[in-house]
Order: sequence, then structure tokens, then C-alpha cells
Amino acid sequence: MRIEHIRQRLQAHGAKLCHEERILRAWTQGRPLDSGARRNRPEDCLPLPVRTALPALAADLAALARLSSEHPGEDGSARLLVELADGQMVESVLLPRDGLCVSTQVGCAVGCVFCMTGREGLLRQLGSAEIVAQVVLARARRTVKKVVFMGMGEPAHNLDNVLEAIQLLGTAGGIGHKNLVFSTVGDRRVFDRLPREAVKPALALSLHTSRADLRTRLLPKAPPLDPAELVELAEAYARATGYPIQYQWTLLDGVNDSQEEVDGIVRLLAGKYAIMNLIPYNTIPGLGFSRPAAEKADAMAKELHRRGILTKLRNSAGQDIEGGCGQLRARSGPGKRQATAALQPFPAP
Repeated sequence: MRIEHIRQRLQAHGAKLCHEERILRAWTQGRPLDSGARRNRPEDCLPLPVRTALPALAADLAALARLSSEHPGEDGSARLLVELADGQMVESVLLPRDGLCVSTQVGCAVGCVFCMTGREGLLRQLGSAEIVAQVVLARARRTVKKVVFMGMGEPAHNLDNVLEAIQLLGTAGGIGHKNLVFSTVGDRRVFDRLPREAVKPALALSLHTSRADLRTRLLPKAPPLDPAELVELAEAYARATGYPIQYQWTLLDGVNDSQEEVDGIVRLLAGKYAIMNLIPYNTIPGLGFSRPAAEKADAMAKELHRRGILTKLRNSAGQDIEGGCGQLRARSGPGKRQATAALQPFPAP
């Protein structure tokens, strides 16, 4: 279901734009659909046919994303296995400090070799309403002030639905635009569309390496863009929006944590409006990757700082609950056999 389908359904019952906005605002903020300002009763603000239709609509919206299981972590995170109306499963992650990571696809077509979701392939797109429904589900559990589109899926491959969800969350959903973070491996369509949107999200770019050849091996189905070209495209967006680009670098022991890569990061990001997020890998048994020693990761971050690159060594959320993307779904039935059979070690570079 898309958000536009909700609007059309309300319009069929005589809702005007103001009624649509009131109902969508209540939904995205986790309140009853007929709620609004304290002094405004539903009977004074919503036409009778619309009020009559709300219980059925509320039931259908609740069915878009149901909690299948919740796995709390010691760091304050919690991984949610979410069942969609058709029985497919996706993952959301409640993050410390009022954040939420949501999925945009069932599976993913990029095929990142270190990611469980990438091993499963793309099964289907999520509608914009299904994306927002993950936020609604999370808000029933705790405050959500930031949403990152970094869960299962590549947002650039579901661009219309993701941008429609971002538009609603950045308006009726009450989330600051810079707290809506669009994560991508890099796609020219992103750099064309995002600057033209009314709600312009922050951008997180999955870089992972400064080497074009290694990037092709790590992200085999990503668009064939050289890391230097990706950074230039991202820099233009950063300057246009005033939000620094958040570069994502999953640290893989012995793969992308060398001195050569440190030099490459400095070469790419010196003078750029950027933050480098070094993220030690959530180890997945059987994939042939592991996280580097904490001392090695810390030394890499400190050297980048010394050389003028704003760097944050991230604590990967959910280490104790198998927080890597796709791990929970892979253990829960749909896709389990396929994901397990696909585990193949990555050859050393």
C-alpha cells in the first residue's frame, strides 16, 4: 500500500485535504486516527462518512506492519522482526537516542557480499505506507525522532516509495528533515531526485573502500561509479542542503582497514563537507568476514582525525542480538533455506 492509496480511500468517503492531513498526522504520530487538537472534537472536524470509515482503515493500517518478535540489546537497541500484511518479514531496529532504522525492500538486489540481506536477493518492494508503518509500530514502543533508511533494501531501487514516505514523515510525522537519513550505495537517480524534493533528507553513502576494483567485488551489483565520482556527486548535495554527507565504512578485517585505505580516504574526503563513520562489522558466521580488533579500528579513526577527516568510530548497535542486516529474518523461516545455502567465503583481496 502507498500513502496515495490512503488518501484516495479517504477521498472516496468525502474527505478534503485538511481531513486527510489530520488523519495522516494522527497515524504517523501513533495516535487514534480521529484525534486532533484538544479543543477540536472529531464530529466537529471530520465528515460523518469519514468517521464511519476510520475503524476499518485503522485495522488495515495496523496490518501493514505487525510485530513478530522483539530482541532487545544491552546497548539500548532492539531488533524488531516485522510481519507485513502478505506474510513477508522485514527488520527494523530501535536505536539508542530515539533513532529507528527501517527497511525499504524485502531483500535487496545490490548483493553486498558481507550482508545477509544481499545474499537473499530482492523479493519485493515495500509500499510507502509499509515503510511509514514501521515508524508507527516503533513509536508505539518508544519515542522516535530520527529515522534512517538503512535496513533491508537499497532505497535508490525503490525511490518513489521511499521519497513519498520521507515526505510524510518530514511533514505530518514531525521529524526534522536532517533527521531523515537516506542511505544508498550510490545511484545517479538519487543525486538527481533528492535536491528537487520538498523534504530533503540527509544522505548517507555506503563507500566501504576507496578502490574501484575492491568496491566492485564488495558491492557486485551496485552502479558502476568510481568512489571519487561518488564523492563529488555527494559533495554537491551536501553543499546544496547544508547537511554533511555521512560516509559509511563497514570495517572488514584484512579487507578495507589497511594503510592504503586510510590514504585513500584522506585523498577522497580532504576538504569535503563530510563525516566518516567507521563501523566495525557485525560478524555473520560463514560469510568469510570478521571485525578488526578494537585497537586497530581505534588507531585507524585516530589517524584519520590527525589528517583532517572528521571521523566517528561507531559502536555497531545490536552486537549481542545479531544486529547485522538480514540476520534475524534469515533465522525466521522465509528465506532461511536460500540465505543459508548462499553463504560463501569472500576470497582475500
